[in-house]
Amino acid sequence: MTAGVLVRWPDMHPWIGLSDEVRLGLLTEWIVPELVDEVLTACGRRDATPRPLSGRFMVYFVLALALFQQDSYDDVAENLVGALGEMDQSVPNKSSFTRARQQLGAAPLEGVFRRVAGAIAPPTLEAAFWRGMRVAAVDGFLLDVPENATTRAAFGGQVDSAGRPIGFPQARVVTLTETGTHATIDARIGSFKGGGGEPALATEMAGSAVGMLVIMDRAFPGVALWKAYTQAGAHLLIRARTFVAAKPMEILPDGTYLTRMNLAGQRRSHPGGVTVRVIDYQVDGGETVRLLTDLLDPEAGPAEQLAALYHERWEVESAYRQLKTYQRGKAEVLRSVSPELVRQEVWAHLTLHHCLNRIIMRLADGEGMDPDWISFVKVLKHTRRSVVLQAGRSARRLRQFTTRMAAKVVRKLDNGLRRLRAADRYTRRPVSQYIVRRKGQARRGTRRVPEKAITLTPAILQ
Repeated sequence: MTAGVLVRWPDMHPWIGLSDEVRLGLLTEWIVPELVDEVLTACGRRDATPRPLSGRFMVYFVLALALFQQDSYDDVAENLVGALGEMDQSVPNKSSFTRARQQLGAAPLEGVFRRVAGAIAPPTLEAAFWRGMRVAAVDGFLLDVPENATTRAAFGGQVDSAGRPIGFPQARVVTLTETGTHATIDARIGSFKGGGGEPALATEMAGSAVGMLVIMDRAFPGVALWKAYTQAGAHLLIRARTFVAAKPMEILPDGTYLTRMNLAGQRRSHPGGVTVRVIDYQVDGGETVRLLTDLLDPEAGPAEQLAALYHERWEVESAYRQLKTYQRGKAEVLRSVSPELVRQEVWAHLTLHHCLNRIIMRLADGEGMDPDWISFVKVLKHTRRSVVLQAGRSARRLRQFTTRMAAKVVRKLDNGLRRLRAADRYTRRPVSQYIVRRKGQARRGTRRVPEKAITLTPAILQ
């Protein structure tokens, strides 16, 4: 046998020795084969013998399943190998892909995510920073998974008053997201019924928020979470209900006040609590909004600026719309039917979404513009084309495709001023088609609104 020559026996699958040559288009720039191999080794998933569906190929295949969410296994495989004429006539059947996914498991996809995730805004992107601190937001969302006994037991879901299941089981995802770029810094996957819910999952990510100003909504205030983030070196701006931290201990010159937030049943003097600064304000004279922050000095954290900054939390909702509506497909149920493969699929979606925003940031940085101007949908479509064309198989082809894509994307920018918009809060996708609606409920769409006026509400010593 000649050294370095692959010898094929008659019963060997034609993909053996070839599947490792498949690449993932534009995504290959960050998810390089060497990174995948390192993760597979760390997870104990490296192939002991050559296989048609190698570990490296399956990592790329699972990511491609997320990229081509609406396509079947066969179609996704053909998208990956269609440009490689020697492979497209011998695509393995669906059961082979399913077994290979089961052998791979979720750990390698989580490992790839953790290798590529992180903040990506350069210091020159002023919208991503406030007073030198990178601005991030924590929030969560639910994903429907197929209904069966194992997914129902693992994830749980909504139930009616009699305890009967409503809708699909649901996996819970909580992320730490950079508001200026929509890039995912960290993430956790849990269940709908999981102990502690979103606050518990959010607390686990505190170590990834060092030096950042982290914004959260009113589902998150809690002493354990507060201590986790502040002790990790992060600063917090969290909305709270008006009965939380309601008794001032010291009123500050700007009308905000300091008080203690404690565990339920504890006195304010209890050493287990935390000191917070409370900022109350109204938008257009509406309901009072209460913010809690660890920036206790009004000079270091002006109340007006923090009240205006809280609006940036909605950038995480835009990031979730990118992932849930555009990338994954509106109202789509995940394709995986076992808890392990559900987690594998979710990690693939999170990895893909992060890399797509890296592409957007690179295009924006190259043109000296705000990443908000670049269409996520157009980048998603070009990324799909790059995979079909196998543009990532060489550095030269990747540069050529990127140059052509940049020219096309920049020609159609959303370069006008951002319009202030508002939409009524109501259930757009009810858990049951028989849900009771309020009589005469208005169903207005998103509409343009004038600029909001923020009015601080001074505290009164009680």
